[in-house]
Amino acid sequence: MKKVLVIDDTKNIRILLSTCLELRGYDVITADNGIEALKMIQDKEIDIDLIFLDIRMPGISGTEVLKVIKATRSSCPVVIMTAFATVKNAIECTKLGALVYLQKPFSPERINLVLDEIERKVELKSANNIKKDILDEIRELLYENKNTIEAHELLKKAISINPYDKEVYLLISEVNKVMGNVDEAIRFERIYKLF
Repeated sequence: MKKVLVIDDTKNIRILLSTCLELRGYDVITADNGIEALKMIQDKEIDIDLIFLDIRMPGISGTEVLKVIKATRSSCPVVIMTAFATVKNAIECTKLGALVYLQKPFSPERINLVLDEIERKVELKSANNIKKDILDEIRELLYENKNTIEAHELLKKAISINPYDKEVYLLISEVNKVMGNVDEAIRFERIYKLF
């Protein structure tokens, strides 16, 4: 079960988020201020998979908490919450690594939409990491081991993960050149250049 940390100084917001998250199967822990949140964030014994963070809180601001999150748990997705949305705030939080910006007040439906968006982004990031690993393996097979058959098979897998990645088409062209399939090499090089 994934664990979510909800950081907000307003009790009703913590209750609303906790209820929505628990209905989606998350284990929820809460903090009502930045100092309490920092203790949880810096405690390596506590696994945290997602954080909902209010920007305006007494004491330590959400922006300061976000900086610590990104320094200690850089891969943890963060949803910024605020009733005082400004473009400047949104840009600053995005630069600091926030994944989503959620304006208060919000409804349970909006929370579910945000959770769906986060799940899509996390899946995409995971798929991109897998694709990068596959492309690295293909390059090794092609250029170092000269194993074009296995490289060709992995390219099929890479293109199924993301058919819009131009590098895949360039590598298909390279594999076909090595295999002596000149027409196919030219065709895939043209596709690569279309991107």
